[in-house]
Amino acid sequence: MKKNDSKQQVAAAIQACLDKKAEELSILEMEKGSGAFTDYFVLCSGTNPRQVQTIADEVELRLKATGLRPSSVEGYKQAEWILVDYVDFIVHVFSEKARKFYDLERLWKTARRLEPSELKPKTRAKAAAKIKTAKIKTKTPPHRIASAPRRKKA
Repeated sequence: MKKNDSKQQVAAAIQACLDKKAEELSILEMEKGSGAFTDYFVLCSGTNPRQVQTIADEVELRLKATGLRPSSVEGYKQAEWILVDYVDFIVHVFSEKARKFYDLERLWKTARRLEPSELKPKTRAKAAAKIKTAKIKTKTPPHRIASAPRRKKA
């Protein structure tokens, strides 16, 4: 899979987490040669078991709509730590207690922390086209502007 595709899919997973009010969202880009078996970890927390399940459900639903299905899902029934494995990235949805106990950020401290905005693909051509279109729409040549006759005040 292309790296850009992975980034877009991770971004979709992050948005799904945020839409279900996930807390303490973290994105870790795993280093090559670190022993990690994936490229990205998405970590977040829910405040109760039902929310933890709902976040995991939304991630699956959102990515299934793009044609991507997880290779495995673990911990759903217990809802303490749900792991949704998409091979190129893994989404970890924790209860607050389990998140503190396992502390994956400390365990993978060599991983680079990312902001969600860093995962959005850079499309300069699209941005330039939008700017150009906006300029065309806003700049009407003076000879095309029809001036309306002024009315006299009564």
